[in-house]
Parts: sequence; structure tokens; C-alpha cells
Amino acid sequence: MTETSDLTRNQSLVLDKLSKTDQPMSAYTLLDELRGDGLKAPLQVYRALDKLVAQGRVHRLDSISAFVACQHPDCQSHSATVFMICEKCGKVSEKADAAVAKVLAGVAKIEGFVMERTSIEIRGSCGKC
Repeated sequence: MTETSDLTRNQSLVLDKLSKTDQPMSAYTLLDELRGDGLKAPLQVYRALDKLVAQGRVHRLDSISAFVACQHPDCQSHSATVFMICEKCGKVSEKADAAVAKVLAGVAKIEGFVMERTSIEIRGSCGKC
């Protein structure tokens, strides 16, 4: 991961907002929350999110069209990440699992596919719910 000093103001605002919650946020929710800080247009949020995702600081949860801050400082080194999304409280937890990565790489290899990186989204109920 890169230093936070290399982030633009908008990227810093978005990352800070996502880092302060364990709830996923859509781009439009981020925009609503950050209007008072000067973000006025969806494009500003999407550009910041695109860069943060590319840097591995933020993850996009495809199944719910939302974003979460990365919970692992060495996330880029993991080939498989599992996101557990609680459908009751909305909390998202992130786990990197070498055993899962090995199984998925094996399945891919059988098909002649070389896996570089994958994420899995599991939806259900967290331990507190």
C-alpha cells in the first residue's frame, strides 16, 4: 500500500469516510455524506473510488454495488479474498485465506486458466446477529 500523502483531497475524504465504518457504502451515499466537504458530483466520487480500488485501499462489493475500506494492509499480496456480508446488520468482514486460494487456483488450472486474484462474497448473518 502507498502512503496516504499521495492521495488527492477527494481520495482522502472518501477513504476516511469508508475507514470509519464497517458498513459498505454506495457511491451516492458517499456523495451525500461528503457534500459538506466539497464533493458535488458523482464523477468526483467515482474517480476517487476508481483510484482507491486500483491501489487496493478500497474494495468494490459487486453483489451489493457498494464499497468498503480494505481491512488488510498487505491485501495486494493475497490471491483470494473472502467478504462476509451480514444481511441483517450490514457489517462486512474481510478475510484472506490461503486454503481457499489454493482450491480456486486448482479449479482454474484444470480449465487451463491461470488465476491471479479473486474475491468471493458470502451473504448471510454475522455472529452477533
